[in-house]
Amino acid sequence: MSFFRLYFRAVALVGPDKGLAAGLAVAGIVLAFLGFAEPILFGRVVDALTHDRPAMTLVALWAGLGFLGIAAGIFVSLHADRLAHRRRLEVMKSFFEHVIQLPASFHSDEQSGRLIAVMLRGTDHLFSLLLSVFREHLTAVVMLVALIPVSIWMNWRMGLLLVALMVVYGTLSVIVVRKTRFGQERAESYHAQLSGRVVDVIGNVSVVQSFTRLQDEARALQSIMGNLIAAQFPVLNWWALASVLTRAAATITIVSLFALGTALHAKGEITVGEIVSFVGFATMLIGRLDQLTQFLSTLVFEAAGMRQFFEVLDRTSTLAEEPNAPALVVTGGRVVFDRVTFRYPRSTSGIFDVSFVAEPGETLAIVGPTGSGKSTALALLQRVRDPDEGRITIDGQDLRDVTLDSIRRAIGVVFQDPGLFDRSIAENLRIGKPDATDDEIRAAARLAEASGFIEGKQGGYDTRAGERGRGLSGGERQRLAIARAVLKNAPVLILDEATSALDNETELKIKRALETLSKNRTTFVIAHRLSTVRSADQILYMEAGRILERGRFDDLVAAKGRFAALVEAGELQDEEADAAQSPG
Repeated sequence: MSFFRLYFRAVALVGPDKGLAAGLAVAGIVLAFLGFAEPILFGRVVDALTHDRPAMTLVALWAGLGFLGIAAGIFVSLHADRLAHRRRLEVMKSFFEHVIQLPASFHSDEQSGRLIAVMLRGTDHLFSLLLSVFREHLTAVVMLVALIPVSIWMNWRMGLLLVALMVVYGTLSVIVVRKTRFGQERAESYHAQLSGRVVDVIGNVSVVQSFTRLQDEARALQSIMGNLIAAQFPVLNWWALASVLTRAAATITIVSLFALGTALHAKGEITVGEIVSFVGFATMLIGRLDQLTQFLSTLVFEAAGMRQFFEVLDRTSTLAEEPNAPALVVTGGRVVFDRVTFRYPRSTSGIFDVSFVAEPGETLAIVGPTGSGKSTALALLQRVRDPDEGRITIDGQDLRDVTLDSIRRAIGVVFQDPGLFDRSIAENLRIGKPDATDDEIRAAARLAEASGFIEGKQGGYDTRAGERGRGLSGGERQRLAIARAVLKNAPVLILDEATSALDNETELKIKRALETLSKNRTTFVIAHRLSTVRSADQILYMEAGRILERGRFDDLVAAKGRFAALVEAGELQDEEADAAQSPG
């Protein structure tokens, strides 16, 4: 995206505030022409006083225009601030909503810290752009454009000096922009790396401390900072040089105006008042050119951040939803995988030619070694990704033909990582059902064997879980995740290692809750607990992305295949035996 297209798109984000933006533009144009009036009237007053003519009418006009300018300035300042703040927050909201709707493949490739930095820097740049354009720079541009014909009309030779100054500023700015654009983009990429690294380290601070990585991570951060400085300093040097040269050109122009004005006045070709007006024009011009040059340098510095911002906004979901797609209607919960194949990008892993049927109310367990495709299959059921081949249906409806929202509402999930928010326990549970009453929340907690530990905490259901639930133990987090699924009450249930963080005694209690939860629901289980697998209506044994064996527990054990070997090797934990052997 070119530099000018980038900022045209940014300004276009005024969106619903375009009426106010038009009003601010008109006010800015008025301010520009009022700015011209001041040096012209000043010169007329000087000429009137020099020739002993009445000047009060000019002074009164000057005062009136001054008060009009004050009123226009107040309007611009007040409403430009409001527009910029409002648009910044609205665009931030749009960015946030867009990012959280992007598929898992996007988030697996992106650092959360980088995305946060891109959002904050992009919206901050937008705020400063809109505020400065409508408050100052639109007026400055109009003044510069109008200055050329006005100054040449008053005295073409003096006017040409002002035009020459504008050319010097413009030429230097173009040269410096070309010299620094790509350097600044490199600097911005290091800024994003820096933010991503900081969030990554802080998010894993326990690992950093445990493995004594403090100095190593600090050195890695210092290395990124060194690259940032190496990319940033040449950019700063070019703009510093431009500032020195433009300041020199401004000084030379002022001196030249006085010298030329003096010579023309000696010939009677210009009045003292007109010389004063041109000096006022020059002072105004220098101020506005400095302002616009600084603005241009800011645009160069911020362009890479804005480009990264729009690149994220332009990322589209690979999960296309048909226009006017109907909602999924679950009448029984019959799930069919029909020759489903999915390969991860740039990888040979995935699932291949997977077919099975889960009848309404059945519990289907998927077992197999790590990387066998268990979680991938269930991710496809939630339509986190789409299969490359084949199709998945619920009650005969292809998941690609219905709305994503309706699919997610129809499926309850208890993840191995509970995924709790830094909010109260009650708020975390209400994610399953936002309008749940306090009684419903307590009932779900009791069913998940969570009410005891919740009510034992000082804050009860108002206790904060901490970031990612770190204020709770692993078993407590898992029980809250189960309670959340109970509260959602979805017709299809996925238990992804749902009891992995529980001790044997608690697991046996939770098993009863899960059995109650699974009644009349099509349930998919990924588990290493023997009893969970033993009670399943159907077991799929997967390896290398393929289903190698299927059937009920006793039949698979009797077949003495891969699944039987897994059971015999003790890789499926028998928690009932463990509980019987444990003391107390």
